[in-house]
Amino acid sequence: MSDLHLRNVRPMGGALADILIRDGRIAGIGAPDAPPVVPVEDGGGAIAIPGLVDAHTHLDKTLWGMPWYRNETGADLRAMIDNERTARTRLGLDPHRQSMRHAILLAANGATHIRSHVDIDTDHGLAMLQGVLATREALAGIIDIEIVAFPQSGLLCRPGTLELVDAALRAGADVVGGLDPCGIDRDPKGHLDTVFGLAQRHGKPIDIHLHEAGELGAFSMELIFERTRALGMQGKVAVSHAFFLGMPDWRRTQTLIGTIAELDIRILTVGSPSREVPEIVRLSAAGVKVGAGCDGVRDTWAPGNLPDMIDRARIIAMKNNLRRDDDLAFVLQVCSMGGAAVMNLDGHGLDVGCHADLTLLAGETLAEAVVSPGTPRPLVVKRGRVIARDGAAVVPLP
Repeated sequence: MSDLHLRNVRPMGGALADILIRDGRIAGIGAPDAPPVVPVEDGGGAIAIPGLVDAHTHLDKTLWGMPWYRNETGADLRAMIDNERTARTRLGLDPHRQSMRHAILLAANGATHIRSHVDIDTDHGLAMLQGVLATREALAGIIDIEIVAFPQSGLLCRPGTLELVDAALRAGADVVGGLDPCGIDRDPKGHLDTVFGLAQRHGKPIDIHLHEAGELGAFSMELIFERTRALGMQGKVAVSHAFFLGMPDWRRTQTLIGTIAELDIRILTVGSPSREVPEIVRLSAAGVKVGAGCDGVRDTWAPGNLPDMIDRARIIAMKNNLRRDDDLAFVLQVCSMGGAAVMNLDGHGLDVGCHADLTLLAGETLAEAVVSPGTPRPLVVKRGRVIARDGAAVVPLP
């Protein structure tokens, strides 16, 4: 944490102001008097926002900086899972090096917090977790990393995975992961009882990948409702993707959204262009906490995803058919404060007393910033310390 006098910025695209940071927190906004000993940075009229939050990504998967991977698998979920698990060894993927590259690029592009799902499976044991744990330690003070112990290949259908996930939670993972209770494990009751049981045992929150569409996904979601209510886990459960909320039966999905809001279940979207996705405006209007993420970046699944939450905001806006300036500003909020709310990050914001985790954006308005993802971020500040400048992090890529 440090002191900083950030001059000539426009908080949330408003009037020019200075931001005074003391001990890593915002101490004043307007024209605070900073003693000469406080370092000064001139924002040059850039927009200041709370740090971007990538609340759904996979740091252990990226092939960034490695030779081009020729994708011949296609879009079948099970095939992609199995292919990736074997490709890790064949390609010599080093989870520490690759997660460092991914996380540093996110920081350079304005992210100050990450929630990363990390694969736990019987082929690789805890190797992926150990690599990302090393990255979290190496980048302390640059970007905060929360880790989900994620049974990507299945939890019950591959004996030994449950014990590994349990070990991962003891070794430093922060969140219990789950995946398609019907579609992957083909045992929705067993899968969800196990996931919620792990959460109860370790005192951890939950984040479940739910790719299941239509009524199958709605069925899994209703089982999640039952367990959240019975175990008193309101505010501790997140569902990622939630493609079932994109089904065309508006009345059916609105009923589900009402229960999601009632139980304070959080929804995370990546705005998948190839799938029907939850409508973030409807969710927010109902009081649901909504965050977003880049998902996998340049991996065996998705060669086109970038480690950039502004690029992701643009994708989510287009997928949700959001065009008005105020709607584009709302999408940006989902990619910053929304992710912070999903992850229960205290003190994330742009008010006096908040942590000084800030991103400067080029552009006249928030809307222009959203549709200009290739423009480097002028400055990124973490707890009052400059950690990236003009699109380059202070930490080099390994």
